[in-house]
Amino acid sequence: MMHKILFFVAVTMLFISCKEEVLPKPKAMLRLDYPKAEYAQSGPDCVYTFDKNILSEVKETKDCSMVLDYPMMNGSIYLTYKPVQGNLDTLLVDAQKLSYEHVVKADNIVEQPFINQEDGVYGMFYEVSGNAASQSQFYVTDSINHFVTGSLYFYAKPNYDSILPAAMYLQNDIRKIMESLRWKK
Repeated sequence: MMHKILFFVAVTMLFISCKEEVLPKPKAMLRLDYPKAEYAQSGPDCVYTFDKNILSEVKETKDCSMVLDYPMMNGSIYLTYKPVQGNLDTLLVDAQKLSYEHVVKADNIVEQPFINQEDGVYGMFYEVSGNAASQSQFYVTDSINHFVTGSLYFYAKPNYDSILPAAMYLQNDIRKIMESLRWKK
């Protein structure tokens, strides 16, 4: 009788111990998908117009400077307008300096010139990679009367891997702003 009990216990232990080993799941990456961008003209009561993503909300406007807020991405594009009054060199240096202030935290900053001779819009787009405070900066000017700078900021501690999908989406919006920007006569 004792052999039967020991045999039963041994067989039971064998079945219980033959389960697959439980392993922790690997870390998963969050996949962020955003809707296809749709654009509408913006810039009322300003000396310039541009196409903005309809997902963005114009938060503040003052002297043709504004904030395009993207609540679903927890970020904003800041646009600042300044008239050119013999100070183009200073405005250009300030815009370039602002972009390169992020070099401390940035892994790389790529400059991409922008030229639209037909509409008199010239500028530079700065793509910043790494854990910098701003992932993109740009400026556009007609070199005579108008100067607009723009910066992309997220309302979170910079973690490039986490914000990369949103940063790429908003960089496309910035390029659209630059491409569609027109000076009013």
